[in-house]
Amino acid sequence: MGSLASETETVHPEIYISLGLKASGRGIAEFPRILSLLSSLLERAVQKNEKLLDSKKIKEIVTIFHGLRAPNLSIQKYVERIFKYSKCSPSCFVLAHIYINKFLQQPGIHLTSLNVHRLMITSVVVAAKFIDDAFFNNAYYAKVGGISTVEMNRLELNFLFSLDFRLQVDLETFGKYCLQLEKEATVCTIERPMQVCRLDDWTSVEDSKSQPAVQRYSCGAV
Repeated sequence: MGSLASETETVHPEIYISLGLKASGRGIAEFPRILSLLSSLLERAVQKNEKLLDSKKIKEIVTIFHGLRAPNLSIQKYVERIFKYSKCSPSCFVLAHIYINKFLQQPGIHLTSLNVHRLMITSVVVAAKFIDDAFFNNAYYAKVGGISTVEMNRLELNFLFSLDFRLQVDLETFGKYCLQLEKEATVCTIERPMQVCRLDDWTSVEDSKSQPAVQRYSCGAV
């Protein structure tokens, strides 16, 4: 499939071009604009949630996606790393955003600095396997995300069951999320850069070769 943008060209086509979901004919940027907008949106959500949890003394439900501490690579740098090495289509990041929101509909689960990076790599992997024509295996994605292959497998399986394997997204929903991301450009600049994910000891993936991944997911309704 490659990109949902080509299938939704009749709905806000200028938005897809602006986000970098389809070529504009003026050259392709190293990182499509959607990456920075999604990073900004996620960062604001994390800051808002952590402030709420602290002020109301709410005990957060710990999931398989939580780390022991917040690593120290910014969300944007982490997202850019995923895009650079996974070589997935930009549309995967729209789907990843949709999937994360569905995951967070579970009671007592909040997006925080302890789970945002694992949710990001897992949701992009799921999206890539669902819509892209070519994708890597989980051992490769684990290196990209800075986690072990065993953990990548566990995260993926847990995420799929949490979504009830309902990965299909209709064109209207996809378009709405694209508009939401576009509106993020008008939001005030975030004061504090959030720290996530330390990559000092991560294995280099630049020389890895694409390999067959697990079987592509079956379509389901959302």
